[in-house]
Amino acid sequence: MPRHPHFSPSVQDIADSVYSGLAHRLATYRGEVYPLHVGDTWMEPAEGCRMEDLRVADYPGLHRYAPPQGMPSLLDAIVERVRERTGVPTGRENVLVATGATGALGAVAGAILAPGDEVLQLAPHWPLITGIIRSFSGVPVDVPFFGAADSPETAVEAVRALKTDRTVALYLNTPSNPTGRLIPRPWIEALVAWAAREDLWIIADEVYEDYVYEGGHVYTRPLAPERTFAAHSFSKAYGMAGNRCGYVVGPEPAVRELRKIGMHSFYSTPTASQVAAQRVLGRSGDTWIAGAREQYKATGARVAARLGLPAPLGSTFLFFDVAHVLDETGLGGFLERCVERGLFLAPGPSFGPYPTHVRLCFTAAPPDVIDRGVEALAPLLGR
Repeated sequence: MPRHPHFSPSVQDIADSVYSGLAHRLATYRGEVYPLHVGDTWMEPAEGCRMEDLRVADYPGLHRYAPPQGMPSLLDAIVERVRERTGVPTGRENVLVATGATGALGAVAGAILAPGDEVLQLAPHWPLITGIIRSFSGVPVDVPFFGAADSPETAVEAVRALKTDRTVALYLNTPSNPTGRLIPRPWIEALVAWAAREDLWIIADEVYEDYVYEGGHVYTRPLAPERTFAAHSFSKAYGMAGNRCGYVVGPEPAVRELRKIGMHSFYSTPTASQVAAQRVLGRSGDTWIAGAREQYKATGARVAARLGLPAPLGSTFLFFDVAHVLDETGLGGFLERCVERGLFLAPGPSFGPYPTHVRLCFTAAPPDVIDRGVEALAPLLGR
C-alpha cells in the first residue's frame, strides 16, 4: 500500500492567520471599514522612490536577478547608514539584503537553529517571529516582559527563568510591536551582558528605529557586535511594505551562513525594490520619515487619549487589555462585535500569552479614518 504523504509537524504548529481570523470579511462588509489589524501605513513612499519612478532606460537590468547578497550600490548605502547610526565598524560582508525584515529574520533562524533549539522571545512580540522559528524546527519560548519587567534586574530574571540547555538565542524588539513601548538602555545593556555570559545569539528586531516619539532608539549591536543580528526594514521606515526589501547586519562569519539560507529560499530580493531602497536612503527619505513621524506621533497620542491609554513611545501600535468588556463569548465574541461595526483589530494571542488583549495599528488608514474607527471602538470599551 502506498504511504500517504505527511506534512511537517513544524508547519502544522504554525498559525495560518496571525492578525485576525475575521479579516476575510473586509471584502464583504457594507459600509466604511476600519482596517486597524495589520501593521502598515496608508502613506505612499517618497516621490522619486516609487515603482512608477523607475525606468529600464535608467536602470538596465531592472527586471533581472540582483546579486543574492544585495546590489553592491545598495550594500554600500546601507553600510554608510549603519556606520553613521551605530558607530560599529561595518562592511558589505556584514550585510544581507533580504525580502523584508521577515526574510532577513528567516535567514537568521535558518542559519543558527538546529531542530529543538529554543529562542527566548520577549513578549508580547511581533507575531511572525514565532512561525519563523518553527519553520526552521526551532522552539519559540514566550518570555512575559513588557508590563512585567520593571528594572534591568527583573528583565534579566525574566529570561533567566526560562532558559534551558537548548536555548541558543534571545529575540528582542524595540520600539515594540505590539506595545508601542521602548526597552530602556540599562535593560538592553543588562540583557546583552547576560546573553554574552550565557553564550547566546542576540536577534535585535529594530524595524521601527525611526519611529520613537519620546527619548531615543537604543541600538543593540554596538553592545555585542560579535553575537548580534540587527534586522531593519524599508517597509516600516519608508512605507515600502509591498516592495519586500529589508536587511540584516551581523558578524561576518555568521552572515556568510545567512547568505546560504537566502540563496536557497528567496534567492535574491527584487531588483526594482533594491533600486527604490537605494534611492530612498537620502534626503527625500529622511524628509519623508520626519513628516511621517510627526503625523504618527499625533495620531497615536490622540487615539490613546480617546481610549484612556498611555500614549505610545514608539512604533505604530497600541496593545491593551479588554477583559473588562468580555462576556461568555470571550475575545472572539468581542472581535466579532467590532467587525459588525467595520472595525478590525488583531487578537492578543497572536503576540504571546495574552488571551484578553488586542492590538490596534493607528497608521494603517488615513488619520480621519482612524479617528472614526476609534469612535466606533470607544463605546465597545465603555469609553
